[in-house]
Amino acid sequence: MIDEGLCVQTMHFGAFDDEPVIVAVMDEFLAANGYENDLSEIRLHHEIYMSDARKVPAEKWKTVIRHPIKLA
Repeated sequence: MIDEGLCVQTMHFGAFDDEPVIVAVMDEFLAANGYENDLSEIRLHHEIYMSDARKVPAEKWKTVIRHPIKLA
């Protein structure tokens, strides 16, 4: 088991090139709720690919995006 600590995550639907839009939404959520990103050499951005990009069209890809966070 891996203990990643406090994180925010979301499910992104679509191509990887469209991820910055959803990351911006995550950042807005953090700021509105008293948190900030805690990205570092130890606490990393993670992506979990729920779709096989070789078999599914890009507009149907599903990716879990997870960022470590801390209280602001």
